[in-house]
Amino acid sequence: MTVSQTQLNEALDSLKDTGVRITPQRHAILEYLIDSMSHPTADDIYKALEGKFPNMSVATVYNNLRVFREVGLIKELTYGDSSSRFDFVTTNHYHVICQNCGKIVDFHYPGLDEVEHLATHVTGFKISHHRMEIYGECPDCSAKEAH
Repeated sequence: MTVSQTQLNEALDSLKDTGVRITPQRHAILEYLIDSMSHPTADDIYKALEGKFPNMSVATVYNNLRVFREVGLIKELTYGDSSSRFDFVTTNHYHVICQNCGKIVDFHYPGLDEVEHLATHVTGFKISHHRMEIYGECPDCSAKEAH
């Protein structure tokens, strides 16, 4: 069994445990999120699946993403542009964002977990979470500019 198949089965079990019915659309949306490394928007997901589910609406995609977010399976990423992107939650990680094309790539840096402990120590705050964004130009955009 592949890693993504294992993740899908675990995610489906989580939904069942919280009383969420598994519809074919939910299954397909979740599978798409797990397989996609592009941090898709709801519209991206809709466009990718509309051929398979011609009766599915964009609202169906949004509603399912909301359910997945509430259950803790996905994170909604809002980075200042008009549309949210969605990321299947695997581990704590950060994002590097291309300021030209909007591409988002996962970036793992375990040392940053210490930031919360330091912030608590220095400020006395009870830290709930943190978010870091790194901006730059992706290799594809850099290559286009070089030509």
